[in-house]
Amino acid sequence: MTVTLYGFWRSLAAFRVRAALEYKNIPYTEKIINLFQGDQFSESYHALNPQHVIPLLNHDGKHISQSMAILEYLDAVWSQSSILPKDPYEQSYIRSISLISSADTHPLLIPRVRKYLNETYQADEATQTQWARHWLNIGTQAIEDRLMNEKLHGKFTLGDDISLADFVLTSHVVGARLFEADLSMAPTLVSIANHCLDLDCFKKSHPLQQPGSPGFK
Repeated sequence: MTVTLYGFWRSLAAFRVRAALEYKNIPYTEKIINLFQGDQFSESYHALNPQHVIPLLNHDGKHISQSMAILEYLDAVWSQSSILPKDPYEQSYIRSISLISSADTHPLLIPRVRKYLNETYQADEATQTQWARHWLNIGTQAIEDRLMNEKLHGKFTLGDDISLADFVLTSHVVGARLFEADLSMAPTLVSIANHCLDLDCFKKSHPLQQPGSPGFK
């Protein structure tokens, strides 16, 4: 049984998957797709994922794209340390709060969007950063409000057990910190992320601990 993750240090979505693989103790290798160099547009990667995005998971020849789908696949195939609750409402809550970041916020930050802003609207790097912070702040506030309205959180998003949402929400906070966005309105979200970042699976998977990152040693 072989597992290969196609990822890159700067990818928050790859961070989510990497952390889940570590949390579940699933042996894997990571193949770096350098988004800055355009590896995602190579013929070999196009054959694997014509959307030209990461992460991509290869499990014994089967390819799964999109981080949320990968996380659910990992939980279905490797049942140890489950990250999805059994209760249908709690499952829907975990998915919906995760999608605030993974579907509504994160897609607006990725390199191809910022490149389009530059090429089409002449948005310089400072303007692109301002754009990213704007959408991160909106997502942060929405997540915090949801956490406080539902009141299902404990140490983590759902009580004191790690769930799928913790991988996504932690990547959101890490992204906000990388872009120096405002997290002051979200003490609950930040507390949850900090609890996650104290765990070895998140520490080892952190973007700045990956080969090629500015913080890698």
